[in-house]
Amino acid sequence: MEDKVISTPQNLQVLYEDNHLIIVNKRPGDIVQGDKTGDVPLSEVVKEYLKVKYNKPGNVYLGVVHRLDRPTSGIVVFARTSKALPRLNKLFKEKDAKKTYWAIVKNAPPKQQDRLVHFMKRNPKQNKSYAHLKEVADSKKAILDYHVLKQFNNYYLLEVDLHTGRHHQIRSQLSAIGCPIKGDLKYGFDRSNKDASIHLHARKLVLTHPVKKEKLEIIAPPPKDPLWDACV
Repeated sequence: MEDKVISTPQNLQVLYEDNHLIIVNKRPGDIVQGDKTGDVPLSEVVKEYLKVKYNKPGNVYLGVVHRLDRPTSGIVVFARTSKALPRLNKLFKEKDAKKTYWAIVKNAPPKQQDRLVHFMKRNPKQNKSYAHLKEVADSKKAILDYHVLKQFNNYYLLEVDLHTGRHHQIRSQLSAIGCPIKGDLKYGFDRSNKDASIHLHARKLVLTHPVKKEKLEIIAPPPKDPLWDACV
């Protein structure tokens, strides 16, 4: 397992780029937007990359469309123009952007494939979401489909299709069926990964280009480590 590598303008993994948007493969450890840690967010790294590549003077416009949890890796979309941003926001809000994740878990899920429906209640103090089977006060419905893609000696690779976008949704829902994600101490895995990542990866995104109206299908290679390497 490599030590924590974070994205820089020099090593940025760009999956797609045009005048309207840029899609990158986030490393575990990158934060998408600035937070209280004061660490340089991925949004600033991408701005710097664009500034250097296109020799742009002054500020570079970049709109954050969606986020991924810090320990998670995979596809993140940014808007490069103020015209593209509201259109991309609308695509994500109306679920016209289809997201598929890979998750590595230790325990066998109850079924080879299933749809999970929970009611998620967020606890901001703990920065954690709890999955309830029945509706509780202030909860939001969360739906995902999973199926087992591969079985290893000690782990299972699940492919997860998200139908709602709740806080820590995949982490919490998989934990609720007894399948916490490898490295995810917060949701019940027994030990952390050395680089503080968790084995959750935003693998695939299918969306309609906000300006060109063409269908885009983006696939992100998972981080380099022996377990992820065995999945590809």
